[in-house]
Amino acid sequence: MSLKHYTLGQVGDFEIKQLRIFKAVVDNGGFSAAETELNISRSTISIHISNLESRLNLTLCRRGRGGFALTSEGSVVYEMTERLLGMLDEFRNVVNELSQNPAGELRILVSDGTSLDPRSHFPEMIGRFYTQAPDITLRSEVAAMAEIERMVLNEEADIGLIPYHRALDGLDYYHLYSDVCHLYCGPANPLFSLSEEEITDEVINQFTAIQPGLKPHDEASLQLSSMSLKGTAYFYETRLAMILSGKFIAFLPEAYARPYVELGRIKAIAAKKRFYTLGNAAIVKHRAVQPRAVGLFVRIIQDLHELTGPSKP
Repeated sequence: MSLKHYTLGQVGDFEIKQLRIFKAVVDNGGFSAAETELNISRSTISIHISNLESRLNLTLCRRGRGGFALTSEGSVVYEMTERLLGMLDEFRNVVNELSQNPAGELRILVSDGTSLDPRSHFPEMIGRFYTQAPDITLRSEVAAMAEIERMVLNEEADIGLIPYHRALDGLDYYHLYSDVCHLYCGPANPLFSLSEEEITDEVINQFTAIQPGLKPHDEASLQLSSMSLKGTAYFYETRLAMILSGKFIAFLPEAYARPYVELGRIKAIAAKKRFYTLGNAAIVKHRAVQPRAVGLFVRIIQDLHELTGPSKP
């Protein structure tokens, strides 16, 4: 592509979105590696980059069997993109700080089972926040962990409450509580009537099990590695339903499973050896200075959970 007789003109929201995708591709070293962060397919990423190249009238990168590499023009555009996106973030933060009281919208995403877990103190967070920032509009939704991570990184959400098993660059983690996850079965499953002595690893591995649909941390991976994984369910509610069918066994957080255990609807099997720990955290995008509403919510999280700052998982 050539710059001859070409003028870029106005840069709008669509070009900014494409530049964010371009930056993610470069930061991850290629299209395939950027799929996880962006949560879109490689083909869709390729279309966005091609459209950006057409819009700029430049070839930004080489891709093929030789791997991913920036062109000289692409290196310049990447450097300018970093500066542009940084200035946009700074502009937004400064404007937010000019208001005497935080205003606008705060977007919070939570993983299932987190918001009503008393250990999260989520209702108390909201109560304290609205006492201090009554002009804020709150938008809160339930989503899967990977989606929450992606949206917070891409500034499509401000705060996430998630079970976590990895530390992503660009995020700050505020530990809320830890769960112990045990392996459960329902009354219709033959394991339900066996004694602990009868339930060996060899017996467990004969029964179909559920995986969460994402790469778990090392402790969970070790538990799942030898099991017959023939079902997938990320959300605890659907995982529980599959356990109650009698056809599957699966791990659930002890606190989430407790009411169903007390009712005799499920029971933990091989509880002394088939378990792993799972942390739960609030996440925000890492910034030198947080927007006022986000900063206020983070301070409330720290006060309720007696934290002095973020910590990596």
